[in-house]
Amino acid sequence: MELRQLGYLVAVAEEASFTRAAERCHVAQPGVSAQIRQLERELGQALLDRSGRTVRLTEAGSAVLPYARAALDAVGALRLAVDELSGLVRGHLAVGMVASVSAIDMPAVLAGFAQRHPGVEITLTEADSASLASALAARRLDAAFVGLPGPAPAGIEAEVVAEVPLVAVIDPADPLSARQTITLEELARRPLITLPPGTGLRAVIDQACAQAGLQPRVAFEASDPQVLAELAGRGLGVAIVTEPAARAHRGQLRALTITRPRLRGRLALAWRAEGPTSPAARSFISHARATLAGGG
Repeated sequence: MELRQLGYLVAVAEEASFTRAAERCHVAQPGVSAQIRQLERELGQALLDRSGRTVRLTEAGSAVLPYARAALDAVGALRLAVDELSGLVRGHLAVGMVASVSAIDMPAVLAGFAQRHPGVEITLTEADSASLASALAARRLDAAFVGLPGPAPAGIEAEVVAEVPLVAVIDPADPLSARQTITLEELARRPLITLPPGTGLRAVIDQACAQAGLQPRVAFEASDPQVLAELAGRGLGVAIVTEPAARAHRGQLRALTITRPRLRGRLALAWRAEGPTSPAARSFISHARATLAGGG
């Protein structure tokens, strides 16, 4: 009995076709058929019913399949454990990030990890904080950089990696442009331009207004901080953005410090509370925490 025979059996069972299984395993179809017949001879039982239009497991095949999968999983885990011990982490890493991640040098974090672990395939997803937390819980992501207006959601661990002030951005022609600060109560009386619900920044604004008994007048919502600033530059309202995002428009727009209370956005590295499930994920979280230590 060979591992490749078990792999072919699992592929045929999942694809219900020798042809598709062969394509998936990148081998010729006759080779798949021959190896499975050899496995059947060794076990003394037919594992696949080939009589219909699609290939189905026999009773013996259904009994064998879980053990075949377990054997393949065990070998994969063994290889990952050896790779991790030797520093040659392989596998796939799925990372999420919010659009307003300007508080940290995200490309540098990813590039540093890729240089240390060139065998890991990295995918990056951008979404709002609520969607990223859901993707983490559903195991579609290994780690994510999210806005954290309060405690981490249930089942999620988080470590704050950056904390930045929120500022109000206005058109230089606005009557308030001569001022340095603006209160939350004054902001609530102006048409606001903010990120949509589900984002950490919007949650900070909504929570602060609720605590102060204020009802904000949201005129425009956009998921890109650049768009928020551009809308403010057109005199359409007051945009609420992070201080790093506002600096990108210095000289073009006026940024006012928000007072009473001072609003701050927190960016956190988040992962599942039960812990990352792969060596690649564990290595990335350790790398990101070390790289960003003291960055908040």
